[in-house]
Amino acid sequence: MTSADTKSPAVTAPAVKPRSQFSLHVLRTEKLSPHMVRIIAGGSDLAKFVPKDATDMYVKIHFLHPGVEYAEPVDVFALRETMPREHWPMTRTYTVRWLDATAQEIAIDFVVHGSAGLAGPWAAAAVPGDRIIFSGPGGAYKPNLDADWQLFAGDESALPAIAAALESLPANTRGHAYLEVDTAADIQPIGKPDAVELTWVFRNGTTPDRCTVLLDAVANCPWPDGTVYAFVHGEREYMKALRGLLFKQRGLERTQVSLSGYWAYGRSEDNFQAEKKDPIGKIL
Repeated sequence: MTSADTKSPAVTAPAVKPRSQFSLHVLRTEKLSPHMVRIIAGGSDLAKFVPKDATDMYVKIHFLHPGVEYAEPVDVFALRETMPREHWPMTRTYTVRWLDATAQEIAIDFVVHGSAGLAGPWAAAAVPGDRIIFSGPGGAYKPNLDADWQLFAGDESALPAIAAALESLPANTRGHAYLEVDTAADIQPIGKPDAVELTWVFRNGTTPDRCTVLLDAVANCPWPDGTVYAFVHGEREYMKALRGLLFKQRGLERTQVSLSGYWAYGRSEDNFQAEKKDPIGKIL
């Protein structure tokens, strides 16, 4: 057989996994603290929601621009082919606080600081019947129960994920958890094992770029014998400081730590996301 007789196999384009979109409506809201609101949403779309085996499970919420007319039913991915970029929905990432598949309800907690931002003001003003569209889920972290003890540290942005992790732990789990909020009025009840010590630390009006209370708390944390598994998430520059503390001073291995910046002080969400590709935006 000559080379001219040889036929190349047909090239098949790889299958593109369809992206899951869920269109729900607000069922009720709960004011958890002066700076946090919980949205409980539901609807028949939740029947197709496949949760991740992760306590930091998150979704991408798609906010439609007010005053823009969208074809119904809204397909946030398909409309990118038909509408100008400035009309594409604005996207924000939020942790799923809990999911009740039987009741077809999902809870998402939002940090609210007055009129600042996009998602916070929306959550503060939300009423039953309002539409919420999201895609996902993503997420990978869950506590490593083979570790001798657990360490958690984060600010309000990480509070839902840390709370979900604490509530998932077996009753005999040992560890320490540090949550930074503005004042004691922002404390909220969280279930946890008795042997996990939960400490709230307060900024008391100090801006995150000048506050070190979370860093100081972790630096002075009791350090039990044995292996630790850590979940440390929050403001980006804070996470860089904690990275040095955990890896250089404490000598932890990369596999022992889930470390991520959820936001950056002084940056809009869009700028923060864009900077993830640059040296300033890299945590690890």
